Amino acid sequence: MTAQAPSRRDRLRRSTLAEIHAAARKLLVTQGSAAVTINAVAREVGMSGPALYHYYSGLDDLIGAVTAGFYQELADEMRAARDACPSSPISRLLATARAMRAWAVSHPAEFGWLFARPAPAPGKRRPDSAEHQAGVAFEQVFLEQVAELWDSGPFPVPGLEDLSPSLRDQLRAYSAGLGGRLPPEAAHVFLSCWIRLYGLLCMEVLNQLSFAYSDVEPVFEECLRDLCGMLGRPYEPPEPAHRPTS
Repeated sequence: MTAQAPSRRDRLRRSTLAEIHAAARKLLVTQGSAAVTINAVAREVGMSGPALYHYYSGLDDLIGAVTAGFYQELADEMRAARDACPSSPISRLLATARAMRAWAVSHPAEFGWLFARPAPAPGKRRPDSAEHQAGVAFEQVFLEQVAELWDSGPFPVPGLEDLSPSLRDQLRAYSAGLGGRLPPEAAHVFLSCWIRLYGLLCMEVLNQLSFAYSDVEPVFEECLRDLCGMLGRPYEPPEPAHRPTS
């Protein structure tokens, strides 16, 4: 059965939503997150503040939608890099990580919007919200790469008995939440890798390393080398950039 084409009203609504998102992003990039308000976004798109409430119930709703869009964009970039590199699980993981950094350093305001503000407390998260679902989908991109590595040949893991009781309990709960995709000890390695990668990206994008480094890419590659060691795989350097021939 052929899918029904969207109505003119639906097309206009989608176009207006895209314009609203673009306006919020412009304000974020040029003036900072505090500039993203209902009235400021409405002015950017040429409507009144009350008119914007026909599209979003309030500022929190708007922020959630913009955040979901950023997560989706980042995840799409990571998946595209992964899918363009089908040679081996470690190659795909490295391509995924490098794509994440490329997006982060190219979009520092958007990266800061996503990752430099406190996450909602567990009791205040809305699992049915577009923001939460997009965030989970983003997290799955890197997680699935590590799970693929585990399936292709388990990497070195610590013994659970060597970890503190509190950490063991938390890892078991986290593993159960993944549906057993990674056992607790493998989940510990995954989380350790993610903390290293995420922490370095935050420090770079937020200019916390500029006192020592003007070029953070070699530092990032050293981090990837360390992650490969943690995952029991050989490090693969990035392919050299193609230079145009004269």
